Amino acid sequence: MRLLSLSIINYKNIREADLEFSPKINCFVGRNGMGKTNLLDAIYYLSFCKSHSNPIDSQNIRHEADFFVLQGRYLRGEATEDIYCGMKRRQKKQFKRNKKEYERLSDHIGLLPLVLVSPDDAGLIAEGSDERRKFVDGVISQYNRTYLHELMQYNNALRQRNALLKLETPPDESLLDLWEEQMAAHGQYIHEQRRQFIDQFIPIFQDFYAFISGGNEEISLAYLSQHDRYDVRQHMRETRPRDRVLGYSTCGVHKDELEMLLGGYPIKRVGSQGQNKTYLTSLKLAQFNFLKRVHGFAPILLLDDIFDKLDADRVTKIVELVSGDAFGQIFITDTNREHLDRILLQTGQEFSLFHVEDGQVTQ
Repeated sequence: MRLLSLSIINYKNIREADLEFSPKINCFVGRNGMGKTNLLDAIYYLSFCKSHSNPIDSQNIRHEADFFVLQGRYLRGEATEDIYCGMKRRQKKQFKRNKKEYERLSDHIGLLPLVLVSPDDAGLIAEGSDERRKFVDGVISQYNRTYLHELMQYNNALRQRNALLKLETPPDESLLDLWEEQMAAHGQYIHEQRRQFIDQFIPIFQDFYAFISGGNEEISLAYLSQHDRYDVRQHMRETRPRDRVLGYSTCGVHKDELEMLLGGYPIKRVGSQGQNKTYLTSLKLAQFNFLKRVHGFAPILLLDDIFDKLDADRVTKIVELVSGDAFGQIFITDTNREHLDRILLQTGQEFSLFHVEDGQVTQ
């Protein structure tokens, strides 16, 4: 699969751009704050129906404009796919596939598999468990539509239980029973799919890390869930008094954790900047590999400023990986033209190079 062309109007700081891309490597070069990441975000939006950096759609409209439009033409197998997104202030966004509007945006997820590697990935290590669950959910949702539906149903039941917990008077026990039953049922499916995914994912992830790092460091992932330790239905009943005091639910798959380990210890405590960057890059390349196996074709790969804080050997290994036949179309941003030229020379692959300055893009 590849993105043939992209049209942008009033998205973030980009007033207008009409771009055609190389089937292999596409590079956006320019100083920080010029709009390179916004171009990648526009591509991300067309895959996930939302921005990676700002979930509030109206805030992605360029200042002083009333709307934004994104249009991408893709080659998916032997067929072309035209994807359109339009958003006006104070109105619902429109998302269309081949001129037909989606009834549910969730039906689009997984059509255009994509992996983004960016500086924001640091939150997977530094932030709370929410970020790590989102990573797992994001991967599984790109190939398992039932999972996305179960996750939405679970989150709805969780919201309803939390609302009951916050009532000043004790809530109806039968209503709590109802929502807890739904949380347990949907949660069991989510837990099983997460467990299955992590078990298959770990060896792929370890192989990438070993290649990039030279094989001198031991890394792993550990999936921790209350579903492995409790009868969740019973545990929810037992935690009702405490949950009423706290005002939220303390039991369920929304409390699952994905521990990221280096040498058997949390990488958050023991990892250097270079090790953290290698860990996160390996995680995302493993995500790419996993999605490729599931879909039968290579996802689009977005690399946003990923060579910062990595030594020359690790950069060389990453470039060697992504420029190989196993990877498809790639989009790279960098601030250093000379650095980018060395990388492109090293790959020996076909490429297109774009300069970005104050939201203006020239090839």
